[in-house]
Amino acid sequence: QVQLVESGGGLVQAGGSLRLSCAASGRTFSSAAMGWFRQAPGKEREVVASINWSGTSTYYKDSAKGRFTISRDNAKNTVYLQMNTLKPEDTAVYYCAAKRSKYVSAQEYEYDYWGQGTQVTVSS
Repeated sequence: QVQLVESGGGLVQAGGSLRLSCAASGRTFSSAAMGWFRQAPGKEREVVASINWSGTSTYYKDSAKGRFTISRDNAKNTVYLQMNTLKPEDTAVYYCAAKRSKYVSAQEYEYDYWGQGTQVTVSS
């Protein structure tokens, strides 16, 4: 079992930055691929980024490429999402997720564990 707790959300002006953190409990974190998803009001949840178990392979949604960076520290059981040049359309609840497999995935159904989410609001 893996429990995930996100932090780092908040209100930021357009062009600003935020770093989200996701602290995981459980011994299987270091062998689990991780993902960040988001859900804006009235929209379906979508993948933002994913990282494999070792941090050597990543995936990004097109709109996140060049602005967001996913990383992980297995010694701290933590995965991060650095978000730069934020835009109002990035406003959403951001969720951390873990999958039992080691490999990157953009598919929501492949993730087994989810955090409670953290709100990110970008003002124009």
